[in-house]
Amino acid sequence: MTTEASSLPLNAPVQGMSSGVTLPRLIRSEWTKLWSLRSTRWTLFFACLSMAGLGPLIAVITMARWNHMPAIQRLTLDPIERSLGGYHLAQLAIGVLGVLVISGEYSTGMIRSSLMAAPKRLPVLWAKILVFASVAFVLMVITALIGYLASQAIFTQHHVNVPLSQTPAFRVLIGTVLFMTVTGVLCVALGTIVRSTAGGISAYVGIMFVLPGLADILPTSLSNAINPYLPSNAGGSVTSVFQQAHTFSAWGGFALFCGYTVVAVGLAAYLLRTRDA
Repeated sequence: MTTEASSLPLNAPVQGMSSGVTLPRLIRSEWTKLWSLRSTRWTLFFACLSMAGLGPLIAVITMARWNHMPAIQRLTLDPIERSLGGYHLAQLAIGVLGVLVISGEYSTGMIRSSLMAAPKRLPVLWAKILVFASVAFVLMVITALIGYLASQAIFTQHHVNVPLSQTPAFRVLIGTVLFMTVTGVLCVALGTIVRSTAGGISAYVGIMFVLPGLADILPTSLSNAINPYLPSNAGGSVTSVFQQAHTFSAWGGFALFCGYTVVAVGLAAYLLRTRDA
């Protein structure tokens, strides 16, 4: 039976293997695969620790230095962004794990088994995206709330705290969580396109961290024209309290970032259907 199955084309369904394959069952399968890996637990632990712990740590250091800070620093202190300061490290961890969600299967060859069980292929990608995005969103919401509320409690020492109900605190918090979640989806798409862990992570780092640095060394007029359209700047606009010059509005930039992600997912879906595993 093994010989017969291996001789079939990769796109050909195997009798009895595709029966009963539904999206809910694929989601359960992807959930099991996601949590069966130690890399998942450790990477998510690092992301949660960064999101929940770094903000309060920054708040403690800021309050300890308060009496030694120049007046201009006290006046311009942004307790909202400092409370969510851990999102940069959390974003990196979520992005790396997003690539690993699918590139790990390519490196071990397990992707062949997954696609043989679900020969239509695309439901496998949708299940991976749904599971990973849901896990990332829920964990980041919880840890962002913990980090924010703990930080604001510390900022009360010098009465610079900002309640979550005050504008724009809630928008920045939920925007930060959404930005990280969509970043994870983008990285799942990059892992599908590149089919390599090292290549996918390199693409992620290049797009989100290297491109802004390269744009900054361009002449000012050209840099100002390019910067708003870079994925990291467009998506990151929703994580900022104040909008900088030469940037889109908070939700306008995030919408553009979501557009980039949709294009990447579309390309990943096309390549998954047309390439051999």
